[in-house]
Amino acid sequence: MDTIKLLLAVVLLLSGIALFYLLSEYSTLLRVLGLLVVSGIAVAVALQSGPGKRVWGFATASRTEVRKVVWPSRQETIQTTLIVFAMVLVMGIVLWLFDMLLLTIVRAVTG
Repeated sequence: MDTIKLLLAVVLLLSGIALFYLLSEYSTLLRVLGLLVVSGIAVAVALQSGPGKRVWGFATASRTEVRKVVWPSRQETIQTTLIVFAMVLVMGIVLWLFDMLLLTIVRAVTG
C-alpha cells in the first residue's frame, strides 16, 4: 500500500507540473497557487506512507536536536574568528620563510 501512496504522490506532483506549463494562458499567480496546492496534497499523501512517516519523524527529531545545541555567543564567535585569521597569517609567514630557505639552498647547490 505504501508503494501505491508514493506513486500517487509522484503522479500528482508530475500532473501539477504538467498543468502549470499546459495552462500558460492563465495568470502566473493562479498557476503557482495551483501548483502549490497540488504539491501540498502530494506531500500529504506521501506522508501517509511508511517512508513518509519515517522522514517526518527524522525531521522532528532533528529539530529537537538542533534546539539542544549550545550556540556560541557573538563574543566567542569573534574571538574564534580572530584566532583563525592570526593562525592563517602565522602559517603563511612560516611557509613563506621555509620556501625562501629552500630557494636559497637550491640556488647554492645549483650555483
